[in-house]
Amino acid sequence: MADYRYIAVDGPIGVGKTSFAKVLADHLGAFLVLESSNDNPFLPDFYKNRSKFALQTQLFFLVARYQQQVKLQSHDLFMQKIITDYTFEKDRLFAQINLNEKEMFLYDKISEMLMRSIPHPDLVIYLQASTENLISRIRKRGVPYERSIDINYLDELNEAYNFFFFNYDAGPLLVVKTDEIDFVENHDDLADLLAQISKPIKGTHYYVPPGRSFL
Repeated sequence: MADYRYIAVDGPIGVGKTSFAKVLADHLGAFLVLESSNDNPFLPDFYKNRSKFALQTQLFFLVARYQQQVKLQSHDLFMQKIITDYTFEKDRLFAQINLNEKEMFLYDKISEMLMRSIPHPDLVIYLQASTENLISRIRKRGVPYERSIDINYLDELNEAYNFFFFNYDAGPLLVVKTDEIDFVENHDDLADLLAQISKPIKGTHYYVPPGRSFL
């Protein structure tokens, strides 16, 4: 099995990254770190009025994720495998969409300073899905404040994720198109995906389930 000490699972809202991170951590006996979206006091207001609450929301997420990453290092948990349901870089994807030019300037100043002292994943797993499937999954899980998510905003965010990971070169990357698989309910889908992760990955690898196309 490939010796990945730190694996980060990422993807847009509703793609299933937290569910998969939990399954993967259980499978590997790893320490699980989940982003605390529900702890952001600005998030419900942000979905109602993006322009008014964007900066507060982004800065809260930025600092909260930074604190999580620093805490991992300070407690020397890298003696154990670690799984997270986000990459630190994801925050800037949201910032680019939500912040105006002046706000983005401030955000980048803070972000660049924080980036210097955080660890980088040995493997990133990008869960990809169509916007239509993201909408369906968001509605199914029924988080109250997510009901007001604008479809155009979600589509823009999905495209930003695809662009970012299409150009990702910071380390090994596994791209998993989740539209036609169900790693939560389907044991065969999960087993095959876990088998892929057990292999050494160099550069970018696209996971294609048996008998299906990545297109």
